[in-house]
Amino acid sequence: MSQSSTSKLSLTVAALGVVYGDIGTSPLYTLKEVFAGHHGVNVDPAGVYGILSLIFWSLMWVVTLKYVLVILRADNEGEGGVMALTALARRATQAYPRLSRLLVLAGLAGTALFYGDSMITPAISVLSAVEGLDVALPGIGHWVVPITVALLIGLFLIQKHGTARIGVLFGPVMGLWFTTLGVLGIYGIVRHPEVLQALNPWWAINFFVSHPGIGITILAAVVLALTGAEALYADMGHFGRKPIARAWFALVLPGLVLNYFGQGALLLDNPQAARNPFYLLAPGWALIPLIGLATLSTIIASQAVISGAFSLTRQAIQLGFVPRMHIQHTSSDAEGQIYIGVVNWALMVGVILLVIGFESSGALAAAYGVAVTGTMLIDTLLIAAVALLLWKSPRWLAIPLLLCFLVVDTLFFAANIPKILQGGAFPVIAGIALFMLMTTWKRGRELLVDRLDETAMPLPVFVSSIAIQPPHRVRGTAVFLCARADAVPHALLHNLLHNQVLHQQIVMLTVAIADHPHVPLAKRFEVDSFGEGFYRVVLHFGYMDEPNVPAALEKNPHDFIDFTPLSTTYFLSRETIIPTKRIGMMAWRESLFAFLLKNANSNLRYFQLPTNRVIELGTQVEI
Repeated sequence: MSQSSTSKLSLTVAALGVVYGDIGTSPLYTLKEVFAGHHGVNVDPAGVYGILSLIFWSLMWVVTLKYVLVILRADNEGEGGVMALTALARRATQAYPRLSRLLVLAGLAGTALFYGDSMITPAISVLSAVEGLDVALPGIGHWVVPITVALLIGLFLIQKHGTARIGVLFGPVMGLWFTTLGVLGIYGIVRHPEVLQALNPWWAINFFVSHPGIGITILAAVVLALTGAEALYADMGHFGRKPIARAWFALVLPGLVLNYFGQGALLLDNPQAARNPFYLLAPGWALIPLIGLATLSTIIASQAVISGAFSLTRQAIQLGFVPRMHIQHTSSDAEGQIYIGVVNWALMVGVILLVIGFESSGALAAAYGVAVTGTMLIDTLLIAAVALLLWKSPRWLAIPLLLCFLVVDTLFFAANIPKILQGGAFPVIAGIALFMLMTTWKRGRELLVDRLDETAMPLPVFVSSIAIQPPHRVRGTAVFLCARADAVPHALLHNLLHNQVLHQQIVMLTVAIADHPHVPLAKRFEVDSFGEGFYRVVLHFGYMDEPNVPAALEKNPHDFIDFTPLSTTYFLSRETIIPTKRIGMMAWRESLFAFLLKNANSNLRYFQLPTNRVIELGTQVEI
């Protein structure tokens, strides 16, 4: 095998472990929820064929066509996910400010819903796997919740140590999992091959005709087979489009379809198996090993969602939608391996509360779907703007296809709305709270910059006044961090007012985060000279780059500015917010922003400044 073929295979196997964990564990609970839940679907040939047909064509339409063949092509320099898609949509709608703002808000809503999904996925996946113990060893069902909680706590506790070591096992384990799904499916289909009739879409149509009482609401259960589809796009930056697509067509899609149809064949033979068709499909001797493999697979699926939450949070921080947090790199080789403590512990609390509160995967399934279908609908709106305005796709082809995507996603979302009253309010409330937090932070930062600009002095005017009445100059370079590149930082004015000295070289430094994932080193450094030793420097980073300011300054291509560590001092301004009745935000949002700003990670840690070379100067700002 050539080196190129080996690399393709390794990427494909790795993609199995990270990308498909969520959707790959859906067979554990999907058909159980459909037939043993409260949807009223009869376990007869018409019901089984209809549901299997709906699941198959939903996988083909939503996952295969929409995500694998269309949305995966919307890469932002190789990166994917709702934040990357939002950046592309914002770029596509620059000429339409109102539309751009609406799409950014939609992207933030999708991001907020993703966090709600990040709490439900580990809870329902691990819980459904451990519930197999009640099938294998009847009478120990009361241990399911404690075991699930213990496994999940252990999973969150190891996050700070990184997943690089155990990550190499993810791909092979999930490869074994999908192979097992396919083998079990074939085992069931061989006994009732007539179940393959469900490949005909007529059965899906006939289901709606023959079940007028259930109607569109059955899609709320069918969507469980699609959970995790958005992860295909979110994790594209780690593996690329082709390995993800190869894994889907080669192993994931066949394994899922075979297993669902195998469970359907079992239900035709034994309707009582609806209480847990996944585990009852397996021979008795294979039950305990299958429970172990399922538990390990669901932990891997949970790990993928948790890692995705870390990555999404970092993107949101860089783009200015979330307060700065301490980001810890857990691998010296993989730049994407990060850990964010605040996110980790918040997710853990939410997941544990869900497990204890709902107690079973069936009860959780009643709450699952609102966040997932909401994110899918938002993805469709964003990709429509990208396809029509950025790609300039042929309208005769793009508009009908996008409208079909929109109709299907709207039906799935509408079917899940009643779940809000059945426990689905949890992810929705969490999403609303996070959406308000992100919009408050973004708007508060804008107001803060506006208020500071009201009293800011233009840089050329300041330099001219210094030339007329020069203060005492001391050796070294002073770096003043400021949000605006064309105004004098408040820290500089305070330093001059109180200390009445200036350094030989004064650098007004602005860190600019682009809507691209990465900025090459050749384009990172931008400098303007104003004379009298004053320079304006703009450091450009992508939203996936690590904003290490000292390291970037040491690599500057201009030797006339001295950034030697021992002769460089960094001056920071720490603003204290005072809420007022001025036009800006509602009083409670101003108070929330003041709290967030006070507790946000400081520029010193975020930009990795040397602690012994930093001076902070405070100022009060009314908003």
